[in-house]
Amino acid sequence: MRYEVKGITADGRVELLHVDAVDEASARTQTAGLGYEVLTLSGARDFGISLQRRSDRFPVLLFSQELLVLLKAGMPLTGAIETLAEKERGAVARTVLAAIATTLQQGRTFSDALEQQKGAFSPLYVATIRASERTSDIAPALSRFVAYQNQVDLIRKRLVNASIYPALLIFTGTLVSLFLLLFVVPRFGKVYDERGSDLPWASRLLIQWGQMVEGNTTAVLITLAALAAVLIYIARLPQVRAFIEAQLWRMPAIGEKMKTYQLARFYRTTGMLLRGGLPLVSALQMSAQLLHPVLRDRLTRASRAISEGQPVAASLERDGLTTPVALRMLSVGEESGNMGDMMDSVAQFHDDEIARWVDWFTRLFEPLLMALIGLVIGGIVVLMYMPIFELAGSLK
Repeated sequence: MRYEVKGITADGRVELLHVDAVDEASARTQTAGLGYEVLTLSGARDFGISLQRRSDRFPVLLFSQELLVLLKAGMPLTGAIETLAEKERGAVARTVLAAIATTLQQGRTFSDALEQQKGAFSPLYVATIRASERTSDIAPALSRFVAYQNQVDLIRKRLVNASIYPALLIFTGTLVSLFLLLFVVPRFGKVYDERGSDLPWASRLLIQWGQMVEGNTTAVLITLAALAAVLIYIARLPQVRAFIEAQLWRMPAIGEKMKTYQLARFYRTTGMLLRGGLPLVSALQMSAQLLHPVLRDRLTRASRAISEGQPVAASLERDGLTTPVALRMLSVGEESGNMGDMMDSVAQFHDDEIARWVDWFTRLFEPLLMALIGLVIGGIVVLMYMPIFELAGSLK
């Protein structure tokens, strides 16, 4: 993250600096290393919106992949971290790796070193490493995390790719509609000035809009830009996004698929933690952060029941945290004592199900969206040319 630091030099000059760091403590350390005494420190903001560039984030997946290669090559953990720090060019990543190496040299555990880097590593990642330290199998733990993250990224990319074409359609349709309303319609308004009372009422409304745009072009453009900015700002508000998400959850088809998607992530995460050696109840509590608040409350009740000795599959099913397929597979995993691998299989099954549903939905939604955009643009064109059609009919 980028921080704005006001510091004082040794000769008494006050200067404003911008520092890339993971947290405030790292920002203060970097500033002190440059020879400044920190006066004030705050997160840098642009137009009131905090922006975090991709380069300001610590690349956890890349770090895990590179560290795994070095460990498999026989390099000790501290030496591998120092090697990664030396080759790193990014200021944020280099600072984080140097801090981890320093903590390891002090005799602390790897999980403690990761936990000190607030904001760089998730509690889930730290818990995975901490569980692996009990059996000294950090490399297998990293392999499990890399496989887990790649699978999560894969399903996320499928969702993003499925939304690109509809987004382009909406964007293009909006641009064409604005071009017609702001440029073409005002020109037609001049042609129809003399026949204003003879026009159909819909055409009259459209022509009146064109006349208003013609006489107040700057004001209309400013108003539209301000309206777009306000809508973007409102859409970014947490309470608005929470309201929209709550409404989607209430929709029968979409809400059910959203629940299945979240349960798939929950099963995959819990399975990874179980295979890493974490107790079941602790793994469930760690995975709870991935769930919607409604499902999170249900998981709390289910975890309490499991800790009291009740069956896992039945406890999850009682609180609505299973599907028919998941219930049967979890029951088999519970009987065989292989719950970790079985949860991973359940997650894979539901990931494939979500991928098929997304593919079907996009095949249905894209033609409907194209038809809607065509109706809007075609309606505007027809309303503009309707007086010409009527004039041609009267001449006959």
